[in-house]
Amino acid sequence: MRSTAVPSELGTKKITSLLKQYAVPSIIAMTASSLYNMVDSIYIGHIKDVGSLAISGLAVTFPLMNLSAALGTLVGAGASTMISVLLGQKNYKTANTVLANEITLNTILGISFSIITLMFLHPILYFFGASSNTIAYASSYMEIILYGNVFTHMYFGLNSIIRAAGNPKLAMRLTIFTVVFNSILDPILIFGLGMGIRGAAIATVVSQVIALSYSFSYFLNKKNYLHFPKGVFKLDMRIAWNSLAIGMGPFLMNAASCIVTLFINQQLRKYGGDLAIGSYGIVNRISFLFIMINMGFNQGMQPIAGYNFGARKYSRVRSVFFQTAAWATLVTCIGFAISEFIPGIAVSAFTNDPVLKGMAAKGLKIMNLAYPFVGFQMVATNFFQCLGMVKKSILLSLSRQLLFLVPLIYILPSFLGAEGVWTSFPIADSLSIILSGTLLFSLMGKFKRLEDGDDPTILGSKIAK
Repeated sequence: MRSTAVPSELGTKKITSLLKQYAVPSIIAMTASSLYNMVDSIYIGHIKDVGSLAISGLAVTFPLMNLSAALGTLVGAGASTMISVLLGQKNYKTANTVLANEITLNTILGISFSIITLMFLHPILYFFGASSNTIAYASSYMEIILYGNVFTHMYFGLNSIIRAAGNPKLAMRLTIFTVVFNSILDPILIFGLGMGIRGAAIATVVSQVIALSYSFSYFLNKKNYLHFPKGVFKLDMRIAWNSLAIGMGPFLMNAASCIVTLFINQQLRKYGGDLAIGSYGIVNRISFLFIMINMGFNQGMQPIAGYNFGARKYSRVRSVFFQTAAWATLVTCIGFAISEFIPGIAVSAFTNDPVLKGMAAKGLKIMNLAYPFVGFQMVATNFFQCLGMVKKSILLSLSRQLLFLVPLIYILPSFLGAEGVWTSFPIADSLSIILSGTLLFSLMGKFKRLEDGDDPTILGSKIAK
């Protein structure tokens, strides 16, 4: 007897109930993932005598880690979107082939990225903002992360597919396990065994390897509709290309984040020094918590929107978007309130250094001035991806960071110093929100012309057929 994991209820169950069923586990998982990163930063920030420099060194690694995550997302997001639509079409054979391609592509990309980056690690870190004071901490942490990079790629990719296959609770449990296990290992390795920042990296990789092992066992079960087929290492270039094309939007968003963080670090180091980079590391971790919660909403929306789009139930597709956008906006409003009214309390968890604490609190307050509407922008970008609308997804992914934020980062500090870097964020957010709203208004106009069951090709989707 086959597993009931195939999510046929996605086409029939009430949208509110489905969003709760799929989004809540994703939110818990993504919040846990954010806490995962925060725990490392908190422990590292309290290493005796070197905490401030160590957290600045960790902040230097963010662009490189974002780039690694971008490559994983390139494969994982595309594969999970295709699988959701294919399950809606009840095309299980092709869905399994997509799963096989995800493993092969992530292996190739993960190993290649690690080898190339390790060969030039120190020059890359200096380019990303490291100094003679922080390079040792940055390289010690990043070397371990790169050794385990291929496992990280596969873990996050398979976790996304588990969720798309109709098992969001398992995906959530695996993520929570990595957080809890990492949190237990961190103090043991960092302080107990005296490994310092390398201990934090080892704890991260070990927890992900264990979770990956369980993910593999899930997809080895032939009773599941979605499982590893024979010839798992064979690459179907047509499917691989379509998967990469669909995943290009979130990939470019993460890659752009890497580039932007590079520019931010360079400008902050120029106008504020190593501690200014450390302050951005703290602010980024706090803001990232709310971003990850909204990513949880997006991940909950993705299988619902993808399945119903594949089943040509457009009224349900529209409904899940509007409900997701409303909840995401509420989350970023909460983030805005914390940033504006209690920034000092928020940053105090990461450091006891009064100078670093003051810089981070001020940066947090300025950076998130337009935060209430960021949730809507994130959902709109993900919605276009869910429907296979690659060009629009890519445009929205790039607009906020590359088109708007990068020029501002270089223009405003000339007049405002380090404060100009922080001020660039709310201006860029406002511009990208306007662009997202414009494109979404046009899309909803096209949706109004479609009845459930109509041919969706007028929408311009890569997976409409």
